Amino acid sequence: MLFQILSQTKKHPILNPLFIFIGAEGTWAALYILRLALFNPDVSWDRKNNPEPWNKWNSNVQYKFYSVNVDYSKLKKESPDF
Repeated sequence: MLFQILSQTKKHPILNPLFIFIGAEGTWAALYILRLALFNPDVSWDRKNNPEPWNKWNSNVQYKFYSVNVDYSKLKKESPDF
């Protein structure tokens, strides 16, 4: 398959930006999924030591990838500790 892509880019150099952008988007998607799998508090990889990680959420930490108008450092915790 890689040989086909290389031969297509030699025959039709106008396709180079297409292959570059598709490769960059695929890389970005893989890195984003890796970020979600490793750093999201909803995901539990260790069920023996931390079976319910959502109980240890901190309300003044930004867990979202992008936040528009919320300053997480000034929020108060509204949920009880378990």
